[in-house]
Amino acid sequence: MTATREIQFREALREAMSEEMRRDERIFLIGEEVAQYNGAYKVSQGMLDEFGPKRIIDSPISENGFAGMGIAAAMYGLRPIVEFMSWSFSLVAADQILNNAPKMLYMSGGQWGCPIVFRGNDGAGGQLGSTHSWCVEGLYSNVPGVKIVIPSNPYDAKGLLKTAIRDDDPVFFLESERMLGDKGHVPEEEYTIPFGQAELRRGSWDQPADCTLVSFGRPVNFCLDAADELLKEGITCHVLDMRTIRPLDMESVVRSLKQTGRLVVVDQCWPFASVASEVITQTCERAFDYLDHQPLRVNSDDVPTPYAKALEAAYLPNKGKIIGAVKKTMGLL
Repeated sequence: MTATREIQFREALREAMSEEMRRDERIFLIGEEVAQYNGAYKVSQGMLDEFGPKRIIDSPISENGFAGMGIAAAMYGLRPIVEFMSWSFSLVAADQILNNAPKMLYMSGGQWGCPIVFRGNDGAGGQLGSTHSWCVEGLYSNVPGVKIVIPSNPYDAKGLLKTAIRDDDPVFFLESERMLGDKGHVPEEEYTIPFGQAELRRGSWDQPADCTLVSFGRPVNFCLDAADELLKEGITCHVLDMRTIRPLDMESVVRSLKQTGRLVVVDQCWPFASVASEVITQTCERAFDYLDHQPLRVNSDDVPTPYAKALEAAYLPNKGKIIGAVKKTMGLL
């Protein structure tokens, strides 16, 4: 039996980066406050002491500048990890990360790749206002050439980040500030998690259930809470954690749907042209005949993120909204 230990989400990220930096001297970390301050959220705590200022690099407050420098470094053989304090701030580097990094291999005819990881906090961090609460996955997943990873727990965070750092393509790694203190068990031994393989968090592949809940990142935990609450009423759910949305494991969605006949997609992006919209579209294209009810989505409300604590909680996907959607697919509401 594999030995495990309980660590925080932020520790899982730190271990992934540190282990990979010990393995490969081409890897470095750059971003605002990652070095002297030990990271704005203490993800990189202690890494400057171990790896030194040439590999743990404090940058100016210029996302466009240090993102572009990271891309250039990746093109010339290094393997950068670029930390955005918030993915909201990545918008000022959009030309670099969306117009350059994903297209480099294609436009150079295979001469230059871009093995780079952009990581940082995504989504509402807790009363940070609308301009600091972007969920960028709905916007950025539209761009071919990038891989997008959104872990929901420390185990996945470590295994997926190690895979991201080893990948030869640009990877956007989206974390949640609200989850950095979450604890979970990770193996003592080294491991990685392949992209494009969803994980069934509730239910069994060979057991029927009443509804499939599909989600990724922090809302997976809302789905688990909702599934536990629904079970008290005799309603069973599959909870499918996508882990990555580029690539998107639609085969697992269809496999679960064959056991349930009902689908609810929970996504903290705004509803219009969201990841949930894509999942539902592909479900209808691939598995329409297995649906016993129209698929439903639970998104953040289609308004700028509120600042007030109660309004922000009501704006985001939550257990109550998910329970209501499941019951609606069953004709109970």
